[in-house]
Amino acid sequence: MKHLLFLLAISIPTLSGAAQPNIIFLLSDDQHWNETSVQMHPEYANSKNSDYQTPHLEALASEGMRFSAAYAPAPVCSPTRASIQTGLSPATLHWCKAGPPVSASGNYKLLPPSSRKSLEKEQTFAGFLQQAGYATAHFGKWHIGGGGPESRGYDVSDGDIGNEAAVKFKDSNPVDIVGMTTRAGEFMQQQVMSKKPFYLQMSYLALHQPGNASKKNIARFTKMHPEMKQRSVQRMALTADLDDGVGALLDKIKKLKIENDTYVIYMSDNGAGGRGNALIKGGKGSLDEGGTRAVFIVRGPGVPENSWSHQRVVGYDLFPTFCSLAGVKGALPSNLEGGDLTKLFKGKQTSVERSQPGLLFHFPHYQTSTPVSALYHDDYKLVRDYESGLDHLFAITTDIAEKNDLSAAKPQILQLMQKMLSQQLTSTNATIPQKNPNYDPSKPTTAIKRGKPRRRK
Repeated sequence: MKHLLFLLAISIPTLSGAAQPNIIFLLSDDQHWNETSVQMHPEYANSKNSDYQTPHLEALASEGMRFSAAYAPAPVCSPTRASIQTGLSPATLHWCKAGPPVSASGNYKLLPPSSRKSLEKEQTFAGFLQQAGYATAHFGKWHIGGGGPESRGYDVSDGDIGNEAAVKFKDSNPVDIVGMTTRAGEFMQQQVMSKKPFYLQMSYLALHQPGNASKKNIARFTKMHPEMKQRSVQRMALTADLDDGVGALLDKIKKLKIENDTYVIYMSDNGAGGRGNALIKGGKGSLDEGGTRAVFIVRGPGVPENSWSHQRVVGYDLFPTFCSLAGVKGALPSNLEGGDLTKLFKGKQTSVERSQPGLLFHFPHYQTSTPVSALYHDDYKLVRDYESGLDHLFAITTDIAEKNDLSAAKPQILQLMQKMLSQQLTSTNATIPQKNPNYDPSKPTTAIKRGKPRRRK
């Protein structure tokens, strides 16, 4: 792997007396937290949606553990993917937006900072797994540059591809779900024959390009929901196609007789808009719960069946977690922000140890909300709106809909969390939006719709 810079500090112990397990990470794209038929919180029946049929994910959850408070690092795709690979938060990476920020000519009150488009000298967990003897593969969407996966610790990959790759794959191979599964099966079989542990990442293009869902599933869901708009039906159909792909992969694991030696982790990369937002508000491009709260399911050796973890976890926890599972020896990067989740995988209800108290989310951009930062600590969530200058406080453990602002009722907690937020913004050197000197409130702004500006009066 190119550009490796070894920093000495954090040490991960080898798994005592255990063979190195295989690790398979399945990452869906733009899938809302309650946009599957898997209930993601035991206290909320509508944390699932029966309109979306995902029986293979249901089976995975029944055989493993669901995380009710899991979060994507960002409410948009590229920052989440970079954060997972590097173990660093989007705030630290200065990579919080997938597309270009609005400009001064757009007549917004604030000017967001610029955002990166590519990995640079950051290390990825894949490089450490390679050094521990793992074969590594990345199939599907990469979307974070840096020379592509094979320059970042992966032996094989589909290259440096993004959302555009979904367009050409239709019907019998919807958004390349079938093709990815075939390549993954061949990779797994080769490693089993070679008796080599492997890491496999499936970065699905779904749920992009829902019009490319299989004809059979479009017909099935059209019949089930004749009253719905075509795009909603197509999205349900593509969700079913994705679930079929997960099922085919799980079948391959079983045929290879490696299910007892393999961890399977399923996660969504950010929220989505549209249907399925009845329980939590917001979606992609905001730090409301609908923007970052993620589907997160784990099955593997020692993971209790049909179990739950209610500990707060985030995507960049996977770097130290994968290295711990693999028995990586020696030091990991000293600036890692994620914590090891392996104790949670074993059923222990213990808080995750990270380098900073609380959990920082930073989205200093306009998309489906104004620029904001958020901090989670204990049972609370603080949200800072940079445009209004106001801070909002929610008891997020019990108020996941974020309906009751407690900033006036709990001033001591508010002050504590304001201090913690300021400290973390400083320690991560987070970039903050600035006033737009050209802003004119009497003139229209350029509104953002699906990543493209349009005029708003």
